[in-house]
Amino acid sequence: MHTSSSQTSWFPIVLRLQDAHVLVIGGGNVAANKVQLLVPTGAKVEVLSASLTPELQRLSESGAITHVLADVSAHDVQKRLTHCRLVYVATNDAALNRELAALCQAANVPVCAVDDPAISSFITPALSIRGAVQIAVSTGGAAPVLARRLRARIEEILPAGLHKLAEFMQSKRLSLREHVPNTSERRQIWERFLDGKGQHLALEGNVQAAEQELERLTQTQQTQGEVWLVGAGPGNPDLLTLAALRLMQDADTVLYDNLVGPDILNYVRRDAERVFVGKQRNRHTLPQEGINDELIRRAKAGERVLRLKGGDPFIFGRGGEEMEALVAAGVPFRIVPGISAANGCAAYAGIPLTHRDCAQACLFITGHARADGTLELAWDKIALRGQTVVIYMGLNMLPFLCEKLQKHGLPADWPAALVERGTTAQQRVFEGTLTTLPALATTHKVTSPTLVIIGEVVRHRVIPTQDTQ
Repeated sequence: MHTSSSQTSWFPIVLRLQDAHVLVIGGGNVAANKVQLLVPTGAKVEVLSASLTPELQRLSESGAITHVLADVSAHDVQKRLTHCRLVYVATNDAALNRELAALCQAANVPVCAVDDPAISSFITPALSIRGAVQIAVSTGGAAPVLARRLRARIEEILPAGLHKLAEFMQSKRLSLREHVPNTSERRQIWERFLDGKGQHLALEGNVQAAEQELERLTQTQQTQGEVWLVGAGPGNPDLLTLAALRLMQDADTVLYDNLVGPDILNYVRRDAERVFVGKQRNRHTLPQEGINDELIRRAKAGERVLRLKGGDPFIFGRGGEEMEALVAAGVPFRIVPGISAANGCAAYAGIPLTHRDCAQACLFITGHARADGTLELAWDKIALRGQTVVIYMGLNMLPFLCEKLQKHGLPADWPAALVERGTTAQQRVFEGTLTTLPALATTHKVTSPTLVIIGEVVRHRVIPTQDTQ
């Protein structure tokens, strides 16, 4: 359930309703839907109404609910609020619903006026229940039909034996806590159980075999951690891979870069330690050698360390250096590629990186200058027709880059584009030429992260439907 401190702020809470007195006002189908959710919680449900639907009548006759046969009045409701934990108002009289909701608010009793969140102090989300597993979907009262549709989709993917799995894990919590006092180690055992055959054994109800698998995992605890080099994509959370999402939920610690924004970090497990090691122009929070040492130190201490990088770890992400350091230190690691900035930003901008009419090759280069301000590149190989050049970190050196490309053979009117904050809601795309691009960046105050795309493919740009401009 959810309560609200105002009409626009909603905060999730969990209520234990076992033996709690809950009053439902109304006896129609809407009231019946709420009662069907309340009865399994063990609440003492009292329904106040002059008539009942057949379903409510059946529940009343079976003793699952108490029916108070009476016309609904404010006076009668007010007398019953003293011992109420919750109240649902579900009559077909909107004015009466508002009056009753106001009475409940004045008595500090949480009230839900069905289909009227403005006068409610809590709402009931769409629920999927599998025994101890209860999944709630809420839109804060904005779109109940959408919440129900999402719940239906969730129902489709929930295993039939999910309640058996939850019951098994509940039955083993205390004994596992006694044998493995360390919280982090215990969590890792459960995660390996869920990722392996233990989950399937418990889902099938094979308790003995599930117990044996849990015992095996307990006896073979991992003493050394692991490092996961994971690409977070170009910025839009929808472009995260399923493998990245799973590891983000399993990690004990996350070391992340400047290009990994809060929208991505929201998918990291809430209790994971977050360490910012981002690199910004002329300022490194932690030098690369320090990052390597930190990955090794934490893994050897038994942590599962997520090294989260914007784009792909191995495309200007220095993932290769970190991998070599881990190998030298004997630390196990995994690699999860991500959608690179070049692929993601170009696609969202509607610019094909290759095109059979004009670009049979694509070249990725970095425009990041050395510490002394110099940038030495193979200009004769870069300034070629028939290919697309994608420049990472090239914004600050943009006038120099455009000048060099012209000097080595590309015409002044050669097509070029800037993609600022590609794939995100803040994306901006500016089309120009090698001559006009630097001025465009200045005029529009373009900031990093920005990708530079140079080549005739820019002329083939078609704005896709997800374009944010």
